[in-house]
Amino acid sequence: MSERDVLELLRENARYDVADIARMTDLDEEEVAAAIDALEAAGVVRGYKPVVDWDRLEDERVRAEVELNVTLDRETGYDDIAERLARFPQVTALRLVSGDYDFDMEVEGDSIREVSQFISEKVAPVPEITQTVTHYIMTSYKEHGMELGDGEDDDRLSVSP
Repeated sequence: MSERDVLELLRENARYDVADIARMTDLDEEEVAAAIDALEAAGVVRGYKPVVDWDRLEDERVRAEVELNVTLDRETGYDDIAERLARFPQVTALRLVSGDYDFDMEVEGDSIREVSQFISEKVAPVPEITQTVTHYIMTSYKEHGMELGDGEDDDRLSVSP
């Protein structure tokens, strides 16, 4: 077993404690603790967060995926633009991607108006950003590898004689 095995178990459930992981990997607890410490020290594990099913909360959170196109110049690169955008607390994820647009950005706010204003007033005015396309998330079925929902739906097709 390796650090990678420990990492996969932490990704499966960050609430596993050292004893749980030791039992599942046949490592002793000291080896597991050392592996976790090494992963954290190397910056591989950057934090531990819950997977939230926002549809189950009464005070709903508005989330959007935003496609961004940019034009670079000699002084400005992708990392410069990403550094500026990542500073905003509304930005929950930011990725440089291949395909029809340059960045994929996830944004959260308390209302559609708040998210829209953030994009129009803070993101779109960045000089290098040439286009934004916003997709509001209506329902999430899976987040961070975990299926969401009540788990009580019977999706089997009915069979008629």
